[in-house]
Amino acid sequence: MHVLKAFGDQPLAGSRVTLISRDLMTPYSGMMPGVVCGFYRYDEAHIDLAALATANGARLVHGDAVGLDREGKRVILASGLSVRYDVVSIDVGIGPDLGSIAGAAEHGIAVKPIASFLVKLERLRADARAGLVRHVVAVGGGAAGVELVLAVRTRLIADAVAERRDVRRFTFTLVTAEELLASHNARVRAAFRRILAARGVALHEGRPVAAITADHVRMGDGMLIPADATLVTTNAAAPAWFERTGLALDRGGFLAVGPTLQVISDADVFAAGDCAELIETPREKSGVFAVRAGPPLAGNLRRRARGQAPVPWWPQSRHLSLITTGERYVVASRGRFKAEGAWLWTAKDWLDRRWMRAYRVDASAL
Repeated sequence: MHVLKAFGDQPLAGSRVTLISRDLMTPYSGMMPGVVCGFYRYDEAHIDLAALATANGARLVHGDAVGLDREGKRVILASGLSVRYDVVSIDVGIGPDLGSIAGAAEHGIAVKPIASFLVKLERLRADARAGLVRHVVAVGGGAAGVELVLAVRTRLIADAVAERRDVRRFTFTLVTAEELLASHNARVRAAFRRILAARGVALHEGRPVAAITADHVRMGDGMLIPADATLVTTNAAAPAWFERTGLALDRGGFLAVGPTLQVISDADVFAAGDCAELIETPREKSGVFAVRAGPPLAGNLRRRARGQAPVPWWPQSRHLSLITTGERYVVASRGRFKAEGAWLWTAKDWLDRRWMRAYRVDASAL
């Protein structure tokens, strides 16, 4: 989105910018917990890509990229069509690695991609209304797992209260093979242990999941946890089609990029966001780093198109995480720093809405 806007604000003579996207409405991940809770409407947390492309003079191709013909310089689409490129930038996100847990592919509810999860959420709410979902389990103790189980809890209980159903029939559980929020400091972990307990969410730390079935989760030690719906937030996976491109990949199958955001085996292929791995400065998969890659990516795409040398980008080593709690209350984490409160929700809401305004376009005005 930043690249589209950057080239729209300062067009590059003799060039055409094309956006290929599977989705026409793209979700902003920072606001998704609020959408799940019901605090934001769908349109408040999604950007209309057709309007954004039109406003910035870009061509939009509605399609799913499934390959790259580097010799012919074409992006291959699932439809069988292809799109010519001179310079290409890949930011297709990640999917769930469901193969590491038996039964996860059949019975797990994957959180990635987010657009698909919102459809699954509506089905989950309908099943809860019908009495088919009472026991909800989230697998994964990172920020995504914590935010998700708390947000889903808020939404299902709000639905039940509004419809005068008995909320006591619900159970919510979070299981993680590691320590809760292992990449955060001890004070943040303690805060969320307290918050989960206060919300009645059972927590199992250091206990890997062996299998997921239609009605329970089986732990590695044989313990069974009732589960009518199992949300899976663990182990991100790169798109399988990357392996067929011949591009340099890291051990996880993600595109291996250097400081200029060029894939190290092809100077005309750039990559950013969760689908890429910065080989010299590896960072966790986080929307913060994806967003901050926007300006250096746009600058280097412009330089490459002009025949100039791209310049390196060195992302910060740490970032501020604002972790939601299923209410209008946030815990902030950065290194050893920790803070929490409703005021942080107000600050996060303001930052998120400001970011959205930068890319939202009124389609009726085009």
